[in-house]
Amino acid sequence: MSASVSMPLGGVQVGSYDGYEQAQAAVDYLSDEKFAVENVTIIGTDLRMIETVTGRLTTGRAIAAGAAGGAWWGLFVGLLLGIFSTNGGAWVGSVLTGLAIGLVFGAVFGWTGYAATRGRRDFTSTSKIVASRYDVMCDPAHAEEARALLARFSLRG
Repeated sequence: MSASVSMPLGGVQVGSYDGYEQAQAAVDYLSDEKFAVENVTIIGTDLRMIETVTGRLTTGRAIAAGAAGGAWWGLFVGLLLGIFSTNGGAWVGSVLTGLAIGLVFGAVFGWTGYAATRGRRDFTSTSKIVASRYDVMCDPAHAEEARALLARFSLRG
């Protein structure tokens, strides 16, 4: 029989921080000190999703957002087709036609997508995943060196 010791994912903990920016700064400090950062992992624990409501979604806003997205795609397609134009007037015509068609199709798809929800989600939002703590983990063979460097990093301020 062989005995095995389970090691946590990423190695052993050499530092723990409240924010990702702090953990990232710690790893950046290790890199600045010529530490082999390929032996380091940042692990976020106690994950939660934060959704920030940015506004009310109305039929008009859905149509406008769809029209804007469609206009960009139409402009892109119009410019691509304009490459094959023989004169400046045809080029302008293809760009404007692509823009107009994209705008109309985008508006229709924006309205259709909004109507399909039947009012179940009448707001816009952004979401992000954050952790309550970020642990800097390191390969056990390099952990002592990393701890010593991070001790100096924490004394910096």
